Amino acid sequence: MPPSDPTDATAIDLVLDSVNAGYVAEMLERYRADPQSVDADWRALFEPRIAGSLSAPTAATEPAPVSLPAGASPIRGPAARLAQNMTASLGVPTATSFRELDVSVLEARRRELNTYLAPRKVSFTHLVGWAMVRAAVEQPGMTHAYGEADGQAWRLDPGGVNLGLAVDIERASGDHFLVVPVIRAAGTMDFAAFHARYEELVERARANRLSPDDFIGATITLTNPGTLGTAASVPRLMPGQGAIVATGAIRSVGGQRLMTISSTYDHRIIQGAESGAFLRRIDALLQGGDRFYEDLFSALGAAAGAAPVSGPGVSESVDPRAIAAAMALVSAYRSFGHLAAHLDPLGSQPIGDPALEPERIGLTPQAMAVIPATLLGISVAGATLAEALPALRSTYCGPIAYEVEHIASHEERSWLREVIESGAHRTPLTADEKRALLQRLTAVEGF
Repeated sequence: MPPSDPTDATAIDLVLDSVNAGYVAEMLERYRADPQSVDADWRALFEPRIAGSLSAPTAATEPAPVSLPAGASPIRGPAARLAQNMTASLGVPTATSFRELDVSVLEARRRELNTYLAPRKVSFTHLVGWAMVRAAVEQPGMTHAYGEADGQAWRLDPGGVNLGLAVDIERASGDHFLVVPVIRAAGTMDFAAFHARYEELVERARANRLSPDDFIGATITLTNPGTLGTAASVPRLMPGQGAIVATGAIRSVGGQRLMTISSTYDHRIIQGAESGAFLRRIDALLQGGDRFYEDLFSALGAAAGAAPVSGPGVSESVDPRAIAAAMALVSAYRSFGHLAAHLDPLGSQPIGDPALEPERIGLTPQAMAVIPATLLGISVAGATLAEALPALRSTYCGPIAYEVEHIASHEERSWLREVIESGAHRTPLTADEKRALLQRLTAVEGF
């Protein structure tokens, strides 16, 4: 093992105290039945432990009999160890943040990627996991862990992003168990290396060929119960990690494609604002911010060109990358338009935000002129993005600023977007009404 890794003497204890305990306990039982049935790496870990237990026997004490209800059966082996660790996880004080993501861009770009990569595939979990890694590199506090020594609390900085991947494994008997192999140093990879390592670990997990080192060192974990239809989840956070992110099933709501994502974090070292900002950053990346998808294509060696997409109001000649960029631009105005709003009565210029500039994400006037506004889910006037953009800019960057994208409820956000962009609340006022409103606002501010 590298010098920075846990020693062989402690590795098995670290894994047995993790969510992977069930898998390791099963390997231990196989070793006890036949040492040659497990790989050499596992034998190297188990032999000193078994030898030590045989050389230092302890007197067994018969437990007092306990009365159990009819139908009770003992939990043994891997399931018993996992049950112990889940009980231990209750000692971690957690809180959870939720965010609903519009996944229209994510779905479109995934289709495009898979057209280029066929027969290889990129899954939603690949893309969400990579966005997590990117966000965690920018917000390393989400990977920190809590520790105690001599009565002193400590913040533990692992110095990198090691992403744990929750993988559901089905045995031949039909039973399911969970393993969480780790992509070490994920923050130093490009997407091609990340995708290859991800696929390797999942394949080895399903073939029951993971090694002890594959389980050690997770600093943040991704789980995807959405593959089973779960809409949202609050998973358990094991000691030694800062956060675990769960993705829900993609569903259609009012013409939008939505997915709920949650961040369950150790509240002793991570606060709600940090967790919320982390989910917001993941959302922004999946919407196409900061060349997220362009870098993916480049890392995978994808050739230039557009894969056709279908959908209401979409022409075969419209580049799907332009559509994705348009959706990212709309999202930027809703999220950061207030930074360019003209709020100073003395006329100072706002700081603005580069994400509000179409040319920075490759949107030309010609491209915007053929992107249907109906595809973007906006309520300002205009048949295309080119026609709607001035109204979008006037709405979010005028003399009134709006910040509503942090609101957790999708229904509330959608209602506010429609009211804001349609101008339904901007009733024209007479001069007398304006004076009366000014007097009222002055009185309220003075109070």
